[in-house]
Amino acid sequence: MTVELKQKIVVLSSIEEMKKVSASFCDQTIGLVPTMGYLHKGHMSLIKNSVQTCDQTIVSIFVNPKQFSSNEDFDIYPHDLSGDLEKLESSGVGALFYPDKEAIYPEGFKTNIEVATITNKLCGISRPNLFKGVATIIIKLFNIIRPQHAFFGEKDWQQLAVIETLTKDLNMDVQIHRVPLMREADGLAISSRNSNLSPKDRVKALCLSKSLDFAKQKIKQGMVSSAELRRHIKNIISSESGTQIDYISICDPENLEEKKDVKGRTLIALAVKFGPTRLIDNCIVEG
Repeated sequence: MTVELKQKIVVLSSIEEMKKVSASFCDQTIGLVPTMGYLHKGHMSLIKNSVQTCDQTIVSIFVNPKQFSSNEDFDIYPHDLSGDLEKLESSGVGALFYPDKEAIYPEGFKTNIEVATITNKLCGISRPNLFKGVATIIIKLFNIIRPQHAFFGEKDWQQLAVIETLTKDLNMDVQIHRVPLMREADGLAISSRNSNLSPKDRVKALCLSKSLDFAKQKIKQGMVSSAELRRHIKNIISSESGTQIDYISICDPENLEEKKDVKGRTLIALAVKFGPTRLIDNCIVEG
């Protein structure tokens, strides 16, 4: 199915048609922005970077079932295709790839891609299917669309590390671009899942950015002990009733190994559930 929209944005659900459109850009650079839809300011920042860098920008929307375990939020992941299309109409995007599950994972699909070591930390501990699903869909999108550039946000720091490792290890001709995490005016990291928060949990979720800011201040004052910093962060988050901490990690930003002390460039990464909604946040500090 191909649908022509205003300003020549083309929606493609067929893999073969997506391949044909990409092939028609043979003398132009293609930038890919992979998303799961429900586009927000963070996604639009990725798109802006791609439009400024590449001749053609393709956005994909696919809520990837392989990233979710049975107890996660696949069934309630937010979606709004008409709203997404409105955002894309004036963005400079040339095509939207919007396949269904059967197109991406047809009956008899047997292949999974796995990146070792860095996927066994942080989100990979409580979400064992996540990064195998991420690696598999990214390889499929790269093979279908053939971009020279791909754009990802640093909010999903571990995911970005997995994708960078994947493309490096497999000698893929795709340049991965990092785009800084974006926040709402009150500090909450922008995420599609924020729409699933109740009004009370939306207020509680501000403890993520508050705890990171507090940790950064403590480090500036000379605190280097990861255990002490973790204790302060935990106290701030736990002061909000009903929060469930998945992890508080203070680690090397490249290999994600935990650090005993904050020395040099360090990643502080958080994952916390507010009601049924799990949010992540992070910041980079210099010890």
